Amino acid sequence: MSDETPDIPQPPPGGNSPLLPPDSGRDRPLFAVAAILVFLACLAALGARGAWTSSERWMSDLEGSLTVQVRPVDGRSAEDDARLAAELIQDLPGIASATPRDRAASEALLEPWFGTSGLPADLPVPLLIDVQLAEPELVDTAAIASALDNAGIMADVDDHGRWASAVARASQLARLLALGLLALILGAAAAVIAFAARASLAARQDVADALHIVGATDGYIAGLFERRFFSLGLKAGLAGAGFAALIAILVAVGGSNADALYFLPELIFAPFEIAALLAAPLIAGLVAALSARLAVEEELRKRW
Repeated sequence: MSDETPDIPQPPPGGNSPLLPPDSGRDRPLFAVAAILVFLACLAALGARGAWTSSERWMSDLEGSLTVQVRPVDGRSAEDDARLAAELIQDLPGIASATPRDRAASEALLEPWFGTSGLPADLPVPLLIDVQLAEPELVDTAAIASALDNAGIMADVDDHGRWASAVARASQLARLLALGLLALILGAAAAVIAFAARASLAARQDVADALHIVGATDGYIAGLFERRFFSLGLKAGLAGAGFAALIAILVAVGGSNADALYFLPELIFAPFEIAALLAAPLIAGLVAALSARLAVEEELRKRW
């Protein structure tokens, strides 16, 4: 039985070479996959934040206003009733403003269903009053309905309560989906790095064997892979986060069309978003380093 030992790679003359030098042939596909995962993770994080801020804005809009619908009555002018109703509402506690809308505003709201050709002039169309609340806790919708009824005005008061609960559920679901997607992407990234680290260990098994023979611990060998994959994850994180920032800028610029993007999460550049994009490369490097270290240590325990 021969006592052959693996050949330990020798550094080139005039300098020291790393024990695990970068391998562009193997690292290039892994770099691309890692950058894509970081890009998706950044978009998921920005989307979660956007869903949060959008839902807060929607809830604030709903809770800070209510709508009164004035129904036309034979023998009375709907426009006059709307103006009178706005004046009565304006004098009630907690009301900041009450603005009556004309028939054109009501027809504009009905346009998606009836088209742009307009409604017959003799068709009775309810008129709306936009009520902004100064102190929502002081507003009594029953008192508003009673005041209008006493004035002989046929009206319905909508405090947006039914809409608020639906928006709250939808926003909560959007947040959970975005956070779940973020966790899924992080898990996928860790799995990809662990697989790549095992493949890298198999390709450099001669180096690992030689280091083990000369007394290197498993922790030392795993540390070599940890540093290598930290560098790769950091570079991939910079590329992925940079591309995500570019996409976010394009969406933010295109988001000026509020009618088209009102129900989409806002991608804005507030301090939180900037910090998240700046932290993404470091987080990617740490995830890659930890995944590689754990995978290599597990493989080394099995071998020795």
